[in-house]
Amino acid sequence: MNLKFKKSNIFTFVKILSTVLITSAIALESGNIYAEINNINIPISLNPIFWIERFAVTCHFIEGIIAAFYAPSKKKMPIQYAAYTFFVGTIGLLELFDRDDASTS
Repeated sequence: MNLKFKKSNIFTFVKILSTVLITSAIALESGNIYAEINNINIPISLNPIFWIERFAVTCHFIEGIIAAFYAPSKKKMPIQYAAYTFFVGTIGLLELFDRDDASTS
């Protein structure tokens, strides 16, 4: 197997996993907000999980903003690529900047 094929398989796996995890994090946070609004007690043992998912969503949000700013220079639609990068994470940014390197060679 060549390196490019392995990289492609790993990127595909990470994209799928990241999309599932970010969607789950959004659902988890929505459930947490619902519980807070309705005065439902959530076990304190879940607080570290909530902080981890908030950190992940914040990081992905920042990556989406970066992608939105750089997408027009790469002839991509900013909102569409920002949403894509939000869900797939750093892989989206790597793809955005990798295409630039390939076009200049």
